[in-house]
Order: sequence, then structure tokens, then C-alpha cells
Amino acid sequence: MTGKYVLVISTLPGMEEGKRIARTLVEEKLAACVNLVPGLVSIYRWEGKVTEDSEVLALIKTNSDRLDELMNRLKELHPYKVPEILALDIKNGFKLYLDWIDESVSK
Repeated sequence: MTGKYVLVISTLPGMEEGKRIARTLVEEKLAACVNLVPGLVSIYRWEGKVTEDSEVLALIKTNSDRLDELMNRLKELHPYKVPEILALDIKNGFKLYLDWIDESVSK
């Protein structure tokens, strides 16, 4: 199972933008599910200054077969110049849930 399933993490500027992007990724079968977690505060360095913003955390489930397409599409849809897009391997999980991910993102 190692490497077959992937959790992609991204931050977005707000819930409406998050819903739009999440819906597109799921409709295009690039993601099985996107959880949007509001209330995130990000503090980061950008263009030489320390910045603080309210954001939404997106937890995106897919498999490794669709990962490159998902990352490219997320980059296209994302409003940030340099979006946070991190892919983490899911090493283990409930088999029926992992099977559902495969079914949901199959071409």
C-alpha cells in the first residue's frame, strides 16, 4: 500500500474559494474527497516580510496515479502565486476507504 494513496495539503484564502477548488477537483475525479478546515492562521515570510493571514486548510485524498494531474490542476486553480501543495504518502488505512479512493478517482 505504501505510496499508492496520497494526502495532499494546501492552504486557501477562504471558504468560498476552497469550495470552488474542492468541487472542481472532485468533479474532475482528481480527488476522492476534500476536507476544508476553517479557522487556520498562517504566519509566514513572503517577499521579505513576516505576514499573517486567515486561511482554510484543504486535506485532499487521492491516489498516486492521479497525483501529478491533481497537483497541476490545483496549481492552475489556486489564486496564490506560490501555493502550498504538499503530498504525503498514506502508509496504511481502512481498506474499504482506500478502495473507495481508487473508485472515486478512476478514469
